[in-house]
Amino acid sequence: MIPLRSAILRPGPSREVLLGSNCLVRSRVQPPSSIRGFISSTNRRTGIAANQPSSVFLKTYFSPNRVVDATGLKGGFLSSYASANSDNISNASSQSASETSADPASTTERASPGSIAAGAAQNELPHRRRRRLKETISDNATPEAVMPPDASAQLSAFSSAQPATSLRRKFAAYFALTKPRLSFLVLLTTTSAYGMYPFSSLLTLDPAMTPLPTLSTSTLTFIYLTMGTFLSCCSANTLNMMLEPKYDALMTRTRNRPIVRGLVSRRGALFFAIGTAAVGLGLLYVGTNPTTTALSAANILLYAFVYTPLKRISVINTWVGAVVGGIPPLMGWIAAAGQTATTGHDTWRDMLFSEGSIGGWLLGGILFAWQFPHFNALSHLIRDDYKQAGYRMLCWVNPARNARVALRYSLLMFPISIGLWWFDVVGHGFLVGSTFANGWLVREAYRFWQHQGAQGSARGLFWASIWQLPILLVGGLVTKKGLWDGVWRNAFGQPEEDEEEYLYYEDEEEGVEGTTETSKPKSSSLSTA
Repeated sequence: MIPLRSAILRPGPSREVLLGSNCLVRSRVQPPSSIRGFISSTNRRTGIAANQPSSVFLKTYFSPNRVVDATGLKGGFLSSYASANSDNISNASSQSASETSADPASTTERASPGSIAAGAAQNELPHRRRRRLKETISDNATPEAVMPPDASAQLSAFSSAQPATSLRRKFAAYFALTKPRLSFLVLLTTTSAYGMYPFSSLLTLDPAMTPLPTLSTSTLTFIYLTMGTFLSCCSANTLNMMLEPKYDALMTRTRNRPIVRGLVSRRGALFFAIGTAAVGLGLLYVGTNPTTTALSAANILLYAFVYTPLKRISVINTWVGAVVGGIPPLMGWIAAAGQTATTGHDTWRDMLFSEGSIGGWLLGGILFAWQFPHFNALSHLIRDDYKQAGYRMLCWVNPARNARVALRYSLLMFPISIGLWWFDVVGHGFLVGSTFANGWLVREAYRFWQHQGAQGSARGLFWASIWQLPILLVGGLVTKKGLWDGVWRNAFGQPEEDEEEYLYYEDEEEGVEGTTETSKPKSSSLSTA
């Protein structure tokens, strides 16, 4: 057995020696001068001040008496001597670590990233650790999918790949100015409203009056309406691109537009916008009526010179843009109503504010309400681009309100769809189809509001709006009021109405009396047809 004195004097870790001195301090017995000198020299070696209070020794006072001390070895103080060699190795490693710490460059080269992160995490405060874990979770979350390039960007890429003198290069560049997908969407809403107009209500009582539109005249009007609406929409979109190229260059979604990339000059875009507006409005005036033409012209001015500059001023621009989207269905309805003069729709007031124009306003209301869930979800996905370009959009100005507005106008789809059925524009089947489509939209809008656009809710609402609108418009055409009456009668064997049901009066100068009361039609609604 090694004597205690020799164990103390042998070189080794000073921690157990310090613990032994703790016993002397704790016992309040003044040690001999030789031991006091030994303790003071030990304190100097371990870095403990001579006047340090004795409370610091209380942490390790009973450590030598434990079965397993702070060194992790069994046997307490005496076992530490047996591990002198290992302690010397650890001292050598600590000495090399101190030398490494003196040279930061070598530390960076030798230390692995994992060991540095582990050491930092061990000495990290609890609240900072919680914050770091929260940020790590948010960083590791599934990122939002990047929106695919729009049709204008794809056409611009195709145009730039063509030879400089190629006609396809010019055609693709100018066609990209029209925003093809948006223009075709506007065209779909206009022609759908035209097809939903109840032509059966144009039946007249006097055969001498202008007859119903024939197939040739209605088809010609449809062609004029289609071409005029598309060209007018192309003009509005071109003016929109021409007025903000420097802001489009700041956004990932719009920096590939033809004016930004130099494929089309601003002067060329201006001439293109004026030409398409002139031809489009001329076709609408010749083929439809002045009221439809005036609505189209107002839409061009509203989109290009009110909505476009307002985007950098106030969030009200979204509501103005919704009005722009709601006008095309009203144009299609009025174009259908103006095909005959027998209905009394010979002034713009009659066409816009008569009882027969309710269906057009309801279809316009569907497009007005649809703009908010569609655009608010889209703008949330590219909110950083809008903020960088300085566009005042709810997606970054007030994200909570952005989600509430999308949900609010999604719910508005239900009463508007019921209104189309209530005013005999569509049949009962439309209620079933629109309920499912609107329910899907509201469900995604609720998720968008609940998660504030996170967890893929913004993209889900965007695609729900993309499919919901065609379902409503095509469903309205399929379930148009009176469209399936003949099929229903043939299927169930119901007799058709007598074609000679209407009552005509002969001229009194011929001396022929009018028909009797019993020969009058049974339905009182014929007088209002």
